[in-house]
Amino acid sequence: MLASGASKARHYSLGIIILMSAIVFSVKSWAAWTPGEGEADGWLGDALSEAAPPVMLRRRISRLGRQGLRAAWGLPEKDHARLIFSSRHGEFSRTLSIMDSIAAGTEVSPADFTLSVHHALAGLLSIATHNTEGHTAVSAGDESLFCALLEGAVCQQERPETPILVAHYDEPLPAPYDAFGHGEDETVALALSLDCQGRDYRLSWEPSAQGGTPGFRPAESVLRLLDGVTQSAVFAGERLTWTIERLDAAA
Repeated sequence: MLASGASKARHYSLGIIILMSAIVFSVKSWAAWTPGEGEADGWLGDALSEAAPPVMLRRRISRLGRQGLRAAWGLPEKDHARLIFSSRHGEFSRTLSIMDSIAAGTEVSPADFTLSVHHALAGLLSIATHNTEGHTAVSAGDESLFCALLEGAVCQQERPETPILVAHYDEPLPAPYDAFGHGEDETVALALSLDCQGRDYRLSWEPSAQGGTPGFRPAESVLRLLDGVTQSAVFAGERLTWTIERLDAAA
């Protein structure tokens, strides 16, 4: 449980420390993809693997879904970790296909119907890896990634014996709904393994005084932080302003 008014830090095993409006967590390994000239050109992280999800599984999902699963597939804890998947839009192209079919009076694709929900990739990963730890899907607008990191850190504190896998995937809205998107919408797939043996980060939040940060790319800023390019990132979302920083840099 998060402390909302505590004056003292409460120390827990496995490296989780809850502060007022802040939480500390550790990242053991991570992998991420952003589109380049080819699907393999945009991979980053220390958990990259040549192994890939089964072909029959990959055939059922879009390019974004395949890359999201592949990022998670490289993490060794994937078969016994608590899964937390986040996405602002999910695989919205499938939702759009469903709406087009309904508007045209034609039959809705069963695959589109099944895989359009935010739980879809988490469910597919758990089936492929025989993972029975359960999973959570987070969709919180432009704050989805930060909310997923918060959920993962709290789950790690609550059940320190269980590994936590946080995965985030998203892409810009397709036409004609792109008019409702934001200029900062990005195509990305990211997976992290939270573990006390990894590098420590502090995630903090406070009420936001403005309705979002124009031009800010949340996932890109987190990737630059994980890759050591920057030491911290601040994002003013619609509801909360989030700050994430490396503790070794903040010390």
